[in-house]
Amino acid sequence: MAWIYLLVAGIFECVWAVGLKYTEGFSKPMPSVITVAAMVASVWLLALAMKEIPIGTAYAVWTGIGAVTVALAGMVLFDESRDVVRLLCLMLIIIGIVGLKLFSIPSAG
Repeated sequence: MAWIYLLVAGIFECVWAVGLKYTEGFSKPMPSVITVAAMVASVWLLALAMKEIPIGTAYAVWTGIGAVTVALAGMVLFDESRDVVRLLCLMLIIIGIVGLKLFSIPSAG
């Protein structure tokens, strides 16, 4: 269940990161409320995941999911660069996330 919490936390991280763009400096109420709610949900789910997943693994996977998803969202929503090298770098992050999942050792405490 901890890995599901972590996956959903990473998705909420993407929601709040993209949401920041739409808040326009927290001057727009609805995007601001959604962004703050996603922040709280993301950190709360990350904390739940850390009950079973080592902190280094959980945090790296959480930020990795967010980084890849936000980068892809930027390409789709904001017409950011889709250069091959950039896409390869995102693939390296994904490989790292998968590796951390495959080789993580549950915490002893």
